[in-house]
Amino acid sequence: MFELVLLAREADVETVSEALMELEALSVSVEDADADTEAEHALFGEPGMPAPREGWDRSTLKALFETEPEATEAATLLLAQDWASDVHVVAIQKIEPQDWVRLTQSQFAPVDITPRFWIVPTWHEPPAQASRVIRLDPGLAFGTGTHPTTRMCLRWIARQAEAGHGSWSRVLDYGCGSGILAIGAALHGGQAIDAVDIDPAAVESTRANAAANGVTLKAGLPEMAQGRYPVVLANILATPLKLLAPLLSGHVAPGGHLVLAGILQRQEEELKQAYAPWCALQVSDSEDGWILMTARLDAAA
Repeated sequence: MFELVLLAREADVETVSEALMELEALSVSVEDADADTEAEHALFGEPGMPAPREGWDRSTLKALFETEPEATEAATLLLAQDWASDVHVVAIQKIEPQDWVRLTQSQFAPVDITPRFWIVPTWHEPPAQASRVIRLDPGLAFGTGTHPTTRMCLRWIARQAEAGHGSWSRVLDYGCGSGILAIGAALHGGQAIDAVDIDPAAVESTRANAAANGVTLKAGLPEMAQGRYPVVLANILATPLKLLAPLLSGHVAPGGHLVLAGILQRQEEELKQAYAPWCALQVSDSEDGWILMTARLDAAA
């Protein structure tokens, strides 16, 4: 395997990428050529916000080819184009074979939610102190336990159970993703658990993960959620949470808990105002700029 490394301006990156694929590159990746220097700048803004820019001033493009002659020919044909005057070849280098599965797995270690509650990929053994374990591998659906919003929701579930409040007769996980919150609730005493998502892939992921963890739940599209629940969990983002305020609040049983995540600290007041007609949200946890907001609905509601 050989890698063709190119340097290009922001304006040329898309054209160069498309040309490389036309020249039968096995893959093409784009990186900031100024990474780890004073000229480096981030492309991604906060969740729900547009990226500040579409590309870097200078980008490094790396294209993989099966053989060195193929990489050399692709570079020659590319540089012969009139529009490629500002595209430069940095290197054509041999890439040693790697065990990509093992390399990917090495990036995901067990995650501790509490000292006794852990999320453990299937290729790891659970820690000795773990009494409750969610077996979960990275997949297409959001929710592997590595993000602060997921950890805070699971931490809330575990703490409620430790305080003796985990025997919930019904639980709703709205926007379930991988089903990790629904599974966490089931492991801590939750019953009759409904996990819903607008993405059919998330529904299938939740069903598979529930089966792998030996828990029983129902997974489906949002219309499956019916009636009221002692616990409603929603780890989405602030904008959809605001829009869903009437619906989510309406699903909480009198005296029940509403647990919301995917909220930045600066969005606290927005969420409080959005839910004020139904409940008084409070910040229950925070981590890395994210907050967990919860409310206990009036038992007389």
